[in-house]
Amino acid sequence: MDVYIVIPCHNEATLISQTLESLVAQTVLPKKIVVVNDHSTDTSEEVISAFAKAYPFISLINSYAEATHLPGSKVIQAFQKGLETLDDQYDILCKFDADLIFPPNYIATIITHFKKDPTVGMVGGFCHIKQGNSWVLENLTNKDHIRGALKAYRKECFVQIDGLKAAMGWDTVDELQAKFYGWQIITDDRLAVKHLKPTGNTYTKAAKYKQGNAFYGMRYGFMLTAIASLKLAIRKKKLSFFFDYMRGYFRAKRHKHAYLVTKEEGAFIRKLRWKGIISKITP
Repeated sequence: MDVYIVIPCHNEATLISQTLESLVAQTVLPKKIVVVNDHSTDTSEEVISAFAKAYPFISLINSYAEATHLPGSKVIQAFQKGLETLDDQYDILCKFDADLIFPPNYIATIITHFKKDPTVGMVGGFCHIKQGNSWVLENLTNKDHIRGALKAYRKECFVQIDGLKAAMGWDTVDELQAKFYGWQIITDDRLAVKHLKPTGNTYTKAAKYKQGNAFYGMRYGFMLTAIASLKLAIRKKKLSFFFDYMRGYFRAKRHKHAYLVTKEEGAFIRKLRWKGIISKITP
């Protein structure tokens, strides 16, 4: 199976080399890697260019969009720019972050999952962060969720969900839409990926309401938004995030922001979420 990878990169000069080193050392190499240098002000372009010269399957795309980087929207806009340079002759499309170190068997293993079952639409491993001298699971989500940092899609699934939404919450929307269409989501805990820059380092005042906007966009409704916001704030160990998320939800509702999913998908998502909640609180 042919694997294409798109990596958005913003000011990751000290990390992107480690990501690319881990990808060119894979036991099964990707067919193409496109790195989108998204308005970097450091030496990211030079680092990526060096890899592109050394490896013919790596290419560099420079994006000069506005410099403001908010969670979700900017990274997917950069991803889209990279995707536009690729043909559609792939079997698996990956969106990877520029601050990861992949184990050598990562690509080979995800290919195995896709080959084993044609109903598998998405596959991913797990991010680990360094604590002391050890790498431990970055426990921010349920284990049935693939982090946005390391998504891999079967082409047919990616096309059916109409690609990725340029909004915070895109990496939840994609999975929920995939499930709506009957695709399976596979996570493999044998695939431990080193996350060099832990999540949350870029949480800013400008972005603090975006998660609530995302819950609104996914048509969660008030109760599910409150439950999801509290759960996420507890995971991040900062209760003030709960109030930020709820303010974001009510702001989006008041201003009638565009939804990220259809009514039918929204109904499916709410049913799925309530089913998951009930299963955890009942014997």
